Parts: sequence; structure tokens; C-alpha cells
Amino acid sequence: MKSFIIALISLIIQAGENPRKDEQNDVQILTVHQDKNAGTIAVFRNEDQGPLLTQNALPNIRPYIHPIIAPDGNGVLTEFSPAHHKHQTGLYWGLKQVNGRDYFMNWQGDYWRRISATIIEGKGQRVRWQVVYELLDEKASAILTETQNWSMQETNGKFLLDLEWRGEAKIDITLGKFYVGGLFLRMPWRKGIAGEVINADGKRNSEAEGQRAKWNDLGIRIDGREDAAHIAILDHRDNADFPIAWRVDNELGMGPSRQILGDWSIRKGETEVIRYRLIVYTGEFSAAAITRLWKEYSGE
Repeated sequence: MKSFIIALISLIIQAGENPRKDEQNDVQILTVHQDKNAGTIAVFRNEDQGPLLTQNALPNIRPYIHPIIAPDGNGVLTEFSPAHHKHQTGLYWGLKQVNGRDYFMNWQGDYWRRISATIIEGKGQRVRWQVVYELLDEKASAILTETQNWSMQETNGKFLLDLEWRGEAKIDITLGKFYVGGLFLRMPWRKGIAGEVINADGKRNSEAEGQRAKWNDLGIRIDGREDAAHIAILDHRDNADFPIAWRVDNELGMGPSRQILGDWSIRKGETEVIRYRLIVYTGEFSAAAITRLWKEYSGE
């Protein structure tokens, strides 16, 4: 009996020291630094190395994130203003037909006015920052205040990047039906590159254009890598018009867009809230793995 009790205690101790594989988490501590002169907020894993991600928040330019570095440090996963789409600036939010005005193509000048760029939580397993901009009409009056609340964590070799977008209408706003408008991702593309968009229903590339889906995954073979680099964007079940429709262009730029589905509006004084999560990773694509991550994010 005594030997049985000793053996049982030993098993309990071993179980405590060796959690199940699905309970193991490799979570990194991240830090954030702001350079107000350069208009940047950058996220670091190791301050002796370069940033993992850089938020650009300049006074009269649409805010954008570029570059995003692969989690293993090998490769830049975003592209700024490529020749085929000069207005696409890494990872950004750009709306079309806002009371007839285009904030997707027009990413600088008299369309945007920075209000603030702030670090909310500068160190920890999850870091947070915020950028606030006004969208301006032809007379430089604000018609919409856009707040982007971002957070980032690194778990099991993946970046989890969350966005809460808040649009506060200063006047009645109508966003017209269009084939794009909202969050958009530009990864590096060139003719002949190995790359593919796959959505939650298994539709690929042009098949996914304009289609509703809970998530889309974009994988591209980045120079210097033997495997693909991926960024998946997950819709949240609490967003209006869930599951959202997606823009997938001929150069594999992609983004979720409520405007694809039709006109929508924000009344003066009201605030629309939209949430997405991005999964940044490398290696093999697994629909089951992305679906599991979507369920964790959406609370299903």
C-alpha cells in the first residue's frame, strides 16, 4: 500500500511538471518604443535586434503598418507602395466612397489628419498601441474620427495581431457599395511568385474574390525562404454582416470589406466597431489549425 501511494504521488508530481502538449505555450515578452520625430511605434522581442513590426503614424498620411518581419526573423512580409498598386501601403485601413470621397486610393495630403499616436501597454506578453486620425472632406473638416486599437502577442512561433477599429461619425456617413474598402494587406508580390489565397470554405485566389468567409489565409514564398510566409485574417462573429466578404486582387492583395456587400452607414454621433485578428506565421498551411485559431478568437 505504501509503495502504491509513493507511486501515485510521483505520477501527480510528473503531471504537474509536464503539462499536456496542447497546454504548452511558448509566449514571448515584447516591448514597444515610440519615435515621435519619425512618427513610428515599433514592437521588439529583443531590443538588441530590429523591430518585429512598425506602425507608421505621420501627420497627414494614412496610418499603416510596415514592415512586418517573419516570426523567425527571415523575411519582410509586407510591401509598401508597389508599382502595381502605389496606394497600397503594407497593412492599412482605407475606406471607399465615404460620402463620395475616396480614402483608399488617396492615402496622403488633404484627406487625413493625425490626432494622436500612443503606446497603451509598452511591455509584456501582450503589447498595445493606438492611433487616431480624422478623415477630412474637401474643406478640411473632419467627417469621421477613426481610432485603431492594436495589440500584439507572440505565441508558439506565431504573431497574433488584433485590431479594433472604431469609426465615430461627425456627420451622417454613407459608405457606398464597392469591391474594396476597409482593412487591406499587401504582401510582396511579383509576376511568377509562388503564392495563394485560401479561404475558410476552401476557395482559392480569384474564387475567393467577393465571397463571404470566416477567414482568409495568404501564403507567399518570400525571397530567402525555403517555405512560405503566411498572414491569415480572421473575421469576428460580432462584426456586422458576419461572415464578411473579401477582396482578393490579381496580385494577391486581400482584405475583408463590408462595402462589397452593399451600402452601409454611420449616423452622426454614433460609433461603428469592427474587429479582426491577424495570424502571422511560416511553414505549412493547415485549414484545421486556422479554423481552431478562429474559434479561439471568435469565442465559438
